[in-house]
Amino acid sequence: MTAPSIVILTGAGISAESGLGTFRDEGGLWAQHRIEDVATPEGFARNPQLVVDFYNARRTQAAEARPNAAHHALSRLQTEHAGPVTLVTQNVDDLHERGGSVDVIHMHGALNSALCSDCDHRWSAPLEMSVGQSCPNCDQPTARPDIVWFGEIPYQMDRIERALLDADIFVAIGTSGNVYPAAGFVQMARHVGAKTIEMNLDPGENVGLFDDIRSGKASDTVPAWVAELLAR
Repeated sequence: MTAPSIVILTGAGISAESGLGTFRDEGGLWAQHRIEDVATPEGFARNPQLVVDFYNARRTQAAEARPNAAHHALSRLQTEHAGPVTLVTQNVDDLHERGGSVDVIHMHGALNSALCSDCDHRWSAPLEMSVGQSCPNCDQPTARPDIVWFGEIPYQMDRIERALLDADIFVAIGTSGNVYPAAGFVQMARHVGAKTIEMNLDPGENVGLFDDIRSGKASDTVPAWVAELLAR
């Protein structure tokens, strides 16, 4: 019997247990700023210093966080499952990689990457970026955080869609279900007959589209599901 092809989507909920705040957290970094000011191209054009400072703070916070049991469990799944496991994350931290996962698709970009808005060159971001930092490729002062802001197209969508069309199992972990295009992945998976599973502390906006709902902390539900799947 052929091992099932698995596509996993993770959101802020999987990193929250590692101390990284979500959009909805009171008192966190996001609560101190309007999304329009720090997560849009227009906000960056208006006040680049504010945006750079915001992502410097997020980068520092992420560097201090540690992977939790859910991150480690997904790494185990990638290593031990006989079939393909495509790991897609909406998160911009590198906790999946530090938890042992490889070839993670960061559809919304990555804090540890810088992007040249002029030539599209990417390089490792320093812990603190500065406004007007030069691109090492074209030498223009056009560096920006390599983050997909609202109004921009997420990365590697073609690859994600190909994986979803081949999926036997689709799992959404710690996602709100209200940010597109990621919120529509479950519909694509259902269309090809994949089993759909949601693991969330609270039900997502699209919870009705999932065949299996597992409520609780990701550090509990994800390791339990991985162990169950690998034991088959």
